Amino acid sequence: MLNIPKVKLGIVAVSRDCFPIDLSHRRRIAVVEAYKALGGEIAEMQTIIENETHVPKALCELKANECNALIVFLGNFGPETPETLLAEKFCGPVMFAAASEETTDVLASDRGDAYCGMLNASYNLGLRGVKAYIPEYPVGTAPEVAAMIADFVPVARTLIALPKLKIITFGPRPSDFLACYGPIAPLYKLGVNIEENSEMDLLGAFQAHADDPRIPDVVKDMAAELGEGNKMPGILPKLAQYELALLDWVEAHRGAAEYVVLANKCWPAFESFFGFVPCYVNSRFASRGMPISCEVDIYGALSEYIGTCVTGAPVTLLDINNTVPADMYKSSIQAQYGYKSCDVFMGFHCGNTPMCRLSKGTMKYQLIMHRGLEPGKEPDITRGTLEGDIIPGDITFFRLQGNADSELVSYVAQGEVLPVPTQSFGGIGVFAIPEMARFYRHVLIADRYPHHGAVAFGHMGKPIFSIMKLLGATKVSYNQPKALPYKDENPFA
Repeated sequence: MLNIPKVKLGIVAVSRDCFPIDLSHRRRIAVVEAYKALGGEIAEMQTIIENETHVPKALCELKANECNALIVFLGNFGPETPETLLAEKFCGPVMFAAASEETTDVLASDRGDAYCGMLNASYNLGLRGVKAYIPEYPVGTAPEVAAMIADFVPVARTLIALPKLKIITFGPRPSDFLACYGPIAPLYKLGVNIEENSEMDLLGAFQAHADDPRIPDVVKDMAAELGEGNKMPGILPKLAQYELALLDWVEAHRGAAEYVVLANKCWPAFESFFGFVPCYVNSRFASRGMPISCEVDIYGALSEYIGTCVTGAPVTLLDINNTVPADMYKSSIQAQYGYKSCDVFMGFHCGNTPMCRLSKGTMKYQLIMHRGLEPGKEPDITRGTLEGDIIPGDITFFRLQGNADSELVSYVAQGEVLPVPTQSFGGIGVFAIPEMARFYRHVLIADRYPHHGAVAFGHMGKPIFSIMKLLGATKVSYNQPKALPYKDENPFA
């Protein structure tokens, strides 16, 4: 994972001048000790903010410690103007949390009243227009605040990364996949840069690497990764040539960006001119933390990258694709797992899911493309997919999208991949999301989302939901329980 930032936390305690400063001092120490006990690293600023003159001192201390994420800790009530000024001036994500009263002993004279102080802090953050991360319940003991800080880290990592991200694209969306199109203006508001290129640019770069001396080493690495799944070794040199062309393009066109993802044209003309399907190469980039979305899906690439920042691990992009047949549901799901038939579906894509996320990845050819491009022939230009069933386990299906009104909207749904053989092709799995049918109708269809969704492995809804709100998504939807109807849900259905 070389394509995501390292979070360097700093904590600054604040104290209202009419409260004992010692409360903030010793409570800050306790929080730092508790966070380090969890295995975390955090720099402890010695400056305690009581008034505005302390803000520059704290900022200098944070800079000296190379902190790129800040925890403002209310050890007592706290001074709302200086503490929110600190958040406004700090160049990076900021979290606010407050101390609870430890024992009845403090109530007589050393009460901190930070529960009250958080209200004023929140109000003043709003006045300044500062979007700070505030935990669901932001007041706690030292171990509880330490746990809040741990939750903040993946959020901070994402917020640090996006203003330093460039999305490089090749080619226009396929004509039948206008659903992958989204207005790019909202991306610039996030600080994300875009570089759009032609397929001809990519073809030229690919051809220029025809005799690249590094190709044999990349082929060797691919063969080692595929192992027994290396069923079409003859296509590996072309795939290696393509991989090197992309890597060199990224480095030559990175510009001022620290992090890069791609959104590339992958069909239907691609195969006829490049001579392969690029899916396996896409999977290898995703495993390195540099996702390449299919079908020039810019928001898909961004969503994948958010998942990469949150998890620090490979993600994938899948179609919310097809229903589970009734006979498969009855024989393999109904009694064993208890999901309704409309809670389950198949998530699929041609072969872009990383090897580490497949039960048994195998190099194959793209069946659908083969029917159109090489009917009745031995697979040649349609080789290059990485196929297999996705490893069972918890997942989070999500997407950030710029809608037709150039507004950022999002959805997040937690579920799982079931250990049920798909008996199908591509990179595919049987997914289960509680109340999927209602979510499908009243979020995915009603809010006009495209068919692609990013998949993070693990239940990551908590940080992803927070990230979407902090990024300014006007709506963050989720799979609501039956007892909580959607706004437009027919009560008589």
